[in-house]
Amino acid sequence: MTAPINNTFFADPQGLSALRNDAKAQDPAALKEAAKQFESLFTQMLLKSMREASKSFGDSMFDSNQSEFYEGMFDDQIAVHLSQGKGLGLADMLVQQLQGIGGKVAQPNTAQPALTMPSPVATTSQHTSPTAISASKSDFISQMWPHAKAAADELGVDPHALLAQAALETGWGKSVPCNSSGECSFNLFGIKAGNSWSGASVNVPTLEFEEGVAVRKVERFRSYESPADSFRDYAKLIGNNARYENAVGTGDNVVAFAQGLQQGGYATDPNYARKLVAVAHELRGLTAKAGV
Repeated sequence: MTAPINNTFFADPQGLSALRNDAKAQDPAALKEAAKQFESLFTQMLLKSMREASKSFGDSMFDSNQSEFYEGMFDDQIAVHLSQGKGLGLADMLVQQLQGIGGKVAQPNTAQPALTMPSPVATTSQHTSPTAISASKSDFISQMWPHAKAAADELGVDPHALLAQAALETGWGKSVPCNSSGECSFNLFGIKAGNSWSGASVNVPTLEFEEGVAVRKVERFRSYESPADSFRDYAKLIGNNARYENAVGTGDNVVAFAQGLQQGGYATDPNYARKLVAVAHELRGLTAKAGV
């Protein structure tokens, strides 16, 4: 199962799509933010390479799947923090390239080479841009918490885990697939419309990982009448599929839930479980502040 393209490299899925559109319009704030995202990705790749290099010297007695999982989470967080503030300086260089030397904004159709951003498949006449159903993270939480709680009770898992997954898949409700008429699908979990699905569907650009390589595709995804329908269908899918039995009944253990999903093949992203746990950690803090 593969979700619509939605990665802003770490914990803000599909935000890069909006950033890319603003950057094209030469919005200075969007240019700076997009450059920071690139710097974060570069740092994350650098840390990963360092980890892999250290393993070439021999196995450590402390190496395990669990330790690698948490090391990966730590590296992701470090990459995000290192890109904040002044960062490593790479973001400023990228902004200069995007705007033109000396701060002069580059004009369209000039000979200056463009900086190509990793991004979703280009929108065509067959697809529309994803739609937003929440104005902020707090708005997303207040809207979706009752549905997450109901589905979590049915599955015997932490509602923070389900809400975090919906946030991961949709960029906190800011990027939900819609059809060619602009009608929202309310597909909050990136569930594809396979041969057994008889309901409405939408065609969505996706980014899948095949043998570790990112491949851009267009896939058919389920469409719902409301967020409540999306959570109910998700609970039915997870609860009735033996592939995800290790995720069901995990209680407050979000790590076990996330790993159970990944082991069952829910997503092709090799870092999906780690990203889900990171979003759930952030969400716990937000719900605590909101008194949920």
